[in-house]
Amino acid sequence: MYTLIRNGQIVSESDVVHGDLLIQDGVVKAIGTQLHAPGAVVLDAAGKYVLPGAVDVHTHMDLQAGPYRAVDDFYTGTVAAACGGTTTIVDHMAFGPAGCSLWHQVEEYHRLADGKAVIDYGFHGVIQHVDDTILREMGELAQREGITSCKVYMTYDGKLRDEELLRVLQQAKKDGIVIPVHCENDGVINYLRSWYRQQGLGQPIYHARSRPARCEAEAVNRMIHLAAMAGDAPLYIVHLSSQEGLREVCAARQRHQKGLGVETCPQYLVLTEQAYADPQEGLKAIMSPPLRTQQDNEALWAGLQDGSIDVVATDHCPFRFAVEKQAGLGDFTACPNGAPGVEERLAVMYTYGVAQGRLSICDLVRLLCANPSKMYGLYPKKGILQPGSDGDVVIFDPNGTHTLTHSDLHSAADYTCYEGMQLCGSIDCVLSHGRVIVEKQKFLGQKGAGQYLKRGQSILVE
Repeated sequence: MYTLIRNGQIVSESDVVHGDLLIQDGVVKAIGTQLHAPGAVVLDAAGKYVLPGAVDVHTHMDLQAGPYRAVDDFYTGTVAAACGGTTTIVDHMAFGPAGCSLWHQVEEYHRLADGKAVIDYGFHGVIQHVDDTILREMGELAQREGITSCKVYMTYDGKLRDEELLRVLQQAKKDGIVIPVHCENDGVINYLRSWYRQQGLGQPIYHARSRPARCEAEAVNRMIHLAAMAGDAPLYIVHLSSQEGLREVCAARQRHQKGLGVETCPQYLVLTEQAYADPQEGLKAIMSPPLRTQQDNEALWAGLQDGSIDVVATDHCPFRFAVEKQAGLGDFTACPNGAPGVEERLAVMYTYGVAQGRLSICDLVRLLCANPSKMYGLYPKKGILQPGSDGDVVIFDPNGTHTLTHSDLHSAADYTCYEGMQLCGSIDCVLSHGRVIVEKQKFLGQKGAGQYLKRGQSILVE
């Protein structure tokens, strides 16, 4: 089967080339001018960008979080991703039962995802306690399942102690495994949450006050030093949200610490804690870490521009405002943490990044396609359009504007934090393995068509 995309502006992380893109049997065959293939499906991309399918390496599909479950499963969540121009996800598993092996959640997530996902997908392992068996299983997951990353938390019930974090990092260094980390100071957060509740301060703004930026910065700093003690073990900071946290990253960059990757999310670039002002509407934006200030937004944009931050992912973790989120009315500590965003990422980043002059179109591909693929062992199969890479493509029309509204989106969530934003450009169509799966916001793909990805080594591993 041939698919021929004609006359587009083909974008990579380093340049833009005008020409044709030929895909054969799901794989990029050639890039050139005046390409031909008998019987090919021909798509006209004149005046449009031809982008690699975006890669989101931070999603939470079908997540069980205490008494609440994220409302997107691997079908609705990946449909939403596809309609937003994302053709690959790497999902963060939820915690399993206390004391379980790493394999427990792998088996559970295959049950949840296999036969449902409409785009290609992989998993991050999750570590919630440490012993010799868990350390051995890290290498087993990498070898047998291609799960070459295992997440740890510095807060929540499954958090690890410092000595456990160090042991995990030492093992990761030996096995060539990346350790993504949720960095927040658990003790301070729990003290502040309790204090605000005792004072009768349960409105959404106190969610932000109970998780101040220095709680993130202290944990980022601690984790960076632990990774250095483990021989510059491969470390990836997820969802960086603050200027204070970025300063700790920049200090490590200036020391030339190796093996460090850093991610932020669109919400920390374009939204602020003003979203918490209304006691009810503010529940929509309760996520951890919380939204910050305009000053933090601008600092993170600068971090994207100078390369201090490598990736923009989403932390897509959707609940319904009318149902699950209402548990937090009057008590922010009872509200499930998380918000939708997997479908909105490309459009929001193009508008506030490229259209507003903060990023080039090549920067957009670097942050949403190439770097996430490199960080998690998917490159050059994903994240770039070149002969031999997968035929995952987004044809993006930079012309025109539209208003983002929930009614146009495909997640099972009943709201978007970006409601009413005026966005630039639009996605014409999305291809997965050379087949059109989205056209003009309509999903045309098939349930279960997504392939499980066994991932290789990250560029953070030396």
